[in-house]
Amino acid sequence: MKILWAFALLIISQQALSIETLLVKEVAKGIYVHFGKHELPNTTNHGAIANIGFIVGEKCVAVIDSGGNPAQGEALKNTIREITHKPVCYVINTHIHPDHIYGNSAFKSDGVEFVGHYKLARAMAMRSDYYINNAIEKLGIKLTAKDIIPPTINVIDHLKIDLGGRKLELTAHPTAHTDNDLSIYDQQTNSLWLSDLLFREHIPVIDGSINGWLAELVRLEKQNYTYVIPGHGALITDWKNSLQPQKRYLTLLRDEIRILIKQGKFLEEAVNTVAYSEAKSWKLFAQFHRKNITTAFAELEWEE
Repeated sequence: MKILWAFALLIISQQALSIETLLVKEVAKGIYVHFGKHELPNTTNHGAIANIGFIVGEKCVAVIDSGGNPAQGEALKNTIREITHKPVCYVINTHIHPDHIYGNSAFKSDGVEFVGHYKLARAMAMRSDYYINNAIEKLGIKLTAKDIIPPTINVIDHLKIDLGGRKLELTAHPTAHTDNDLSIYDQQTNSLWLSDLLFREHIPVIDGSINGWLAELVRLEKQNYTYVIPGHGALITDWKNSLQPQKRYLTLLRDEIRILIKQGKFLEEAVNTVAYSEAKSWKLFAQFHRKNITTAFAELEWEE
C-alpha cells in the first residue's frame, strides 16, 4: 500500500511540475517563431492562431506579440525560459488584434517595457470593453482590464532598441492593415517581422485602408530581406515573390470596386461580385472576403 501511495504522489508531483510551452522554430539566429494555425478564433483554440515569438540578444529578449490568450502568453514565457536565461526586456505588440495582444499580462513585471505604435493605446481604449465582454462567448476565456496592457513606449516613426549586441529597428506604419501597424527589422539577420502587414495562405483582412496597405506593399517591395515573418502563414525566404499574392488580391479588390462605383453600383452588388476569382487562392476566404469588400467599398466610394 505504501508503494502505491508513493507512486501516486510521484505522478501528482510530476503533473504539478509540468510546464506548458509552445513549439517554436529558430528561423534565423536568435529569432524564434511559433507558427499559428489558419483558423477562426473560437472557444476551442481560444484565439491562439497568430504567429508569435521572440528575439534573443546578448543582454535580453524582445517578445514579438504575446499570443491570443493569457495562457498562451504564459506558455510563451515558459518557452523563453527553456531557451535562454536572459530576461525579457520588451514586449512588442505589432497591432491591436486579439490574437496578438491577449498574452500581454503574462509578461507584466518590473523592468519590462511594452512597445507599440503611437495609435495602439487609443485603439486598445476604444476596443477594450468589447474585447473583455465578448471573450468568454467568442474565445472561451475570461479577460479583465489587466489583460489589455497599452504601450509604455510609443513608436511615432522609427525607434531603435538594443537587446545587447543586437539592434532592432521598429517602424510605425501609416494606416494599412490597421491604423496601428508596427514592424520589426533585425539588422543582424536582415529579417523583417512584418506581422499582419503580410498574410500568407490566410486571406488578408482589412481593418484599416486598402489604399494605404497597397502603398506600404509597394514601398516594402523595393527592399531586400533574407527572411520575412508574416502574421499568418509560413516563413518567407523569397520576399518579392511571396508578397505578390496579397498584392494581387488587394489590387483586384480595389480595382473592381472602383469600376462598380464609377458605374453607380452599390455595396450590395459589390459583395456578390467583386474579386471572387480569388476564392480558391486563400484559406478562410468565405469568412473574410465579404467583410473586406465592405471595408474597402466604404473607403473607395469617397475617393475624389
